[in-house]
Amino acid sequence: MVSVKNINKKYKEVVALENISFDVEKGELFGLIGPDGAGKTSLFRVLTTLILPDSGKATVDGLDVINDYKELRKHIGYMPGRFSLYQDLSVEENLNFFATVFNTTVEENYDLIKDIYQQIEPFKTRRAGKLSGGMKQKLALSCALIHKPSVLFLDEPTTGVDPVSRKEFWEMLKRLKEQGITIIVSTPYMDEATLCDRIALIQHGKILSIETPEKIIEDYPKKLYSAESDNNYNLLEQLRKNALVDSVYMFGDSLHITFKNEIDSNIPGLKEIKPSVEDCFINLMNR
Repeated sequence: MVSVKNINKKYKEVVALENISFDVEKGELFGLIGPDGAGKTSLFRVLTTLILPDSGKATVDGLDVINDYKELRKHIGYMPGRFSLYQDLSVEENLNFFATVFNTTVEENYDLIKDIYQQIEPFKTRRAGKLSGGMKQKLALSCALIHKPSVLFLDEPTTGVDPVSRKEFWEMLKRLKEQGITIIVSTPYMDEATLCDRIALIQHGKILSIETPEKIIEDYPKKLYSAESDNNYNLLEQLRKNALVDSVYMFGDSLHITFKNEIDSNIPGLKEIKPSVEDCFINLMNR
């Protein structure tokens, strides 16, 4: 459904995307995982025909993002990172407006958005600007879906949203996936990576790895240990000076450590742990 080949994009001296290539299969939930400034939004803007790449080729649903941009816009749904609906229009007015833009009606595709829209329907006369973060998110998703797109692009949809709304949102995505919609979602939250079928880890405009979350974790090259003390910062400084330590970094209220060679895992205070996607991301960045 999505094919990206050697896409490059530069803003003056800043390289936003460098030789980006990947494919997304029909019905897949594909995650683009990386911190702010990694290039996620630039890539989404290229794929949704909002900006032109400097070089490379990309197709969505078989349509070229440059040559077929007018037709392509009928096939995609796009939810940008910043809330971009009309704040002074009501919930109902926003939805009707976007349906009209795509030459359809809310009634025609109501089944697709029913589960999502029913949660905000009691507030349908409220202005969009007066909604909570979670409700804005549901309205934006409804508007992106109202024309029944074949591919849905969601740029950091859960940033700034409370944990309960985040959980609800991912449950909604699972249900949409079951209806055959291909979904590409970007997020800076590493814990959301495990909810995708496959993920691309991206940093400084480059893709570090593309695999299933399970395979990325499985490929972590060393044993990983955790340790903690009353003064983690002091412990971090000491371990960084230790010749046996390969890497060490803060992780919540503990330190995550790898060693250059095998060590005695019974050392007091050290506990072997399973790496997370975030550990894998840090390891790939360091390499």
